[in-house]
Amino acid sequence: MTKSELIDAVTKGAAEVDIKLTKKDVRALLDVVFDTVSQAIKEEERFSYPKFGTFKIKHRKARMGRNPKSREKIKIEASNSVGFKPSPTLYDLIN
Repeated sequence: MTKSELIDAVTKGAAEVDIKLTKKDVRALLDVVFDTVSQAIKEEERFSYPKFGTFKIKHRKARMGRNPKSREKIKIEASNSVGFKPSPTLYDLIN
């Protein structure tokens, strides 16, 4: 699903429950929601939403690796990434 498809789905869903929102309103609302979630992950290193799941920062240590082309050893710097663990409710829905 793309951002525009999400905006369309939320606009349609709002109309079904008799909430009048324009696509412009929904776009602004979604931008605020995702910015807030991103900021929470950055500051608190996690964001959890019941019945959906938890986003968490994963810390990766520096390590030695290998260039697959030249087979030369290289040092891989420490880094951070974001992981997602679905809630049992979401997991059961997709399985």
